[in-house]
Amino acid sequence: MDCIFCKIVAGQLPGIKVFEDARSLAFMDINPRSDGHCLIIPKTHSPTLFDIGMEDLAAVMNTAKKVAMAIKASLAPDGMLVYQLNGRVAMQLVDHFHIHLVPRWENDGVDLSHGFQPGDLDKIRAVAGKIIEALSA
Repeated sequence: MDCIFCKIVAGQLPGIKVFEDARSLAFMDINPRSDGHCLIIPKTHSPTLFDIGMEDLAAVMNTAKKVAMAIKASLAPDGMLVYQLNGRVAMQLVDHFHIHLVPRWENDGVDLSHGFQPGDLDKIRAVAGKIIEALSA
C-alpha cells in the first residue's frame, strides 16, 4: 500500500507522534496551519468517513478529544478548529481518514473563512427530506 499515513503507523516513515493506542494515532501535521496542528488517524486504513468502521471511528474521536484537551492545557489557544475532509472535491489530500485539530488564537492570521450566503429554504427542506428518507431506509 502506498499510503503515507499507513507508513507512519508501520514506522516506515517518521512522524512526530503525540499519542497512540491500539486503534488510533495522533501526530503533528508537518504542514501546520498553526502551532500545535495535529492529525488523528485510525491505525487501520480507511480512506474516508464512508469507509471507516464504527469502532475505529469511536477510537479516533476519543483520541481527538484527549489530544484537544492536551493542546488546550499546554498551548492555551483561544479556540480550536476541528475538521475532517472526504474526497478530492472536499480538499482531502491523503486518502486515509483523518481529523485535523488546529489551535486558533485571536489575530493568528489563519484564514479559513468562507462567508455566509443565505440558502433557499424550500430547497433546504427538500434536501432534508431526501436525507431523512435515506436515514429511515
